[in-house]
Amino acid sequence: KLFNVNCKLPPYLLDGGCREGCGSVDKALDKELTMPTTVIQHVLSRLRDIGIADVFGVPGDYAFPVNDAICNNPQMRWIGCCNELNAAYAADGYARIKGVGAICTTYGVGELSAINGIAGAFAEHLPVFHLVGTPNVATQGSRVLMHHTLGNGEYDFFRRMTEPVVCAYAVLTPQNVAAETERLIAAALYHRRPVYLAIPADHANHPVVSAAQPTPTPRSDPEFLAAATDAILAALDQARTACILPGILIARAGLQAELRAVIDASGLPFATMFMDKSVLDEQHPNYVGMYDGALMEEGVRAFVESCDRVIEIGTLLTDFNTGAFTAKLDPATTIAIMHHRVQVGGKVYSSVELGDVLRELARRLPKRDWKKLPASSLGNVVGAGSDPITAAALYPRWEQFLRPNDVLVAETGTASMGLGFARMPAGATFHNQTLWGAIGWATPAAFGAGVAAPHYRVVLVTGDGSHQLTAQEVSQFGRLGLRPVIFVLNNSGYLIERLLCKDPAIAYNDIAPWRYTELPHALGCNGWFTARVTTCGELDQALETAANTGNGAYIEVVTDRDEASPLAVKLHESFRRLYQS
Repeated sequence: KLFNVNCKLPPYLLDGGCREGCGSVDKALDKELTMPTTVIQHVLSRLRDIGIADVFGVPGDYAFPVNDAICNNPQMRWIGCCNELNAAYAADGYARIKGVGAICTTYGVGELSAINGIAGAFAEHLPVFHLVGTPNVATQGSRVLMHHTLGNGEYDFFRRMTEPVVCAYAVLTPQNVAAETERLIAAALYHRRPVYLAIPADHANHPVVSAAQPTPTPRSDPEFLAAATDAILAALDQARTACILPGILIARAGLQAELRAVIDASGLPFATMFMDKSVLDEQHPNYVGMYDGALMEEGVRAFVESCDRVIEIGTLLTDFNTGAFTAKLDPATTIAIMHHRVQVGGKVYSSVELGDVLRELARRLPKRDWKKLPASSLGNVVGAGSDPITAAALYPRWEQFLRPNDVLVAETGTASMGLGFARMPAGATFHNQTLWGAIGWATPAAFGAGVAAPHYRVVLVTGDGSHQLTAQEVSQFGRLGLRPVIFVLNNSGYLIERLLCKDPAIAYNDIAPWRYTELPHALGCNGWFTARVTTCGELDQALETAANTGNGAYIEVVTDRDEASPLAVKLHESFRRLYQS
């Protein structure tokens, strides 16, 4: 059912990311190139080699040659979205599952609509390839005033606007497309960030006139790798207690198997921070729970912060990851293993790759009986019958609703904060835009995840305010025959904003009252189960039906306006103090 543990992509890659069918980006990069006929055919062929089978987007006249090539390529699928921002979010969700994603927009009006989603992919370390169809080279050179421009004869503005949120860019020509495509693939996979490919309309269908060899996978400097590994082993040898904090870069780089090997070989326990939830299976016996500084799970906090050594592996110490900066991790006792460097005791070892370090540690770490804690969950279900749906009643029910291998997409805000401390079943993954935090991300991201993992159940939990930004993308689930379970938490507005702002009753936190359960039918999702629930009894019945339906399910869960999960309440208290300081 799952791929070989040596694969570099997640197990959801069911159609094979490389020609050998193992799902490995790295193996695809090392294969000999065959040169297709045209510029855009070459680009699409290389994207297919690294695991991209679907391109999200909105068509436009400057991008027609690219749009046509995608639709006419038997190995690729064009997936039109309701707008470019949603397409970027869908590519983000797709990349979380397959390791890479792609979006295609037209020049100016299209690419600028997508830029917020591209920025989110940059912040969250997702390699998304942004294909932009631009005006003809001759048109640009003549500075003629064309539609979708600013009317000043300048044609480089929009690419320059994108530069801060991509790690590399190129304007492709028949002469440079082979080399530049390899450079952009290498940059996207090395940094795990988006890249920008401008394809002039008159160049897209021109023959490729030069070839390039695939860029080799980065490898560590052997001397530096040995020194870094020796330093980590020496530090752990002197420690009586230690634990691992695995981070999101483990998932982005597809190194879950390598990290599991380290934990199994060493016996080290591990906890995860909010952005990093479920990067490793939470049913693993060495999992001790969620570490969120001083805000939640006091037992986990005490355990992590009491360890002689804490090994951060691909973690980012952001505000939400550190419990509003309440985490107390001593730099002197912290080992940081990042994507391309290691830091031990204040000394930095560069030119070392994360995967290589993990493989060395799995090979060399001795097995020890490290202290562990039993992992907790959200507890027992409370409330029944006509009882109102409180946070204490809702989140344990959602935890019990999840099943192995589910793909859970939780919207930024109170819903994700409540589910962040649910213990995920075996193989299930939790996805949240923790760092970028754009409301509206989750609905199209869940769609992208569903496209990438059609054989797994996608569960979307979103708030009513967030859902109103991008709800039209629900139509795409129905159009492609996908069967998600969607929960819309209706608390009459922006609850997380009410918790953070000075006046919770202020008008800007109110939203229009929608009839949410009518949306699936109106958007073409035929035969879906829909329900609006206001009591625990109604919720229990809806959960049972949703679990057994053979189609999609869409459930509006109505709570009191101020009903918030415990983490949301504590963040409210912490951030209010932070903002007032």
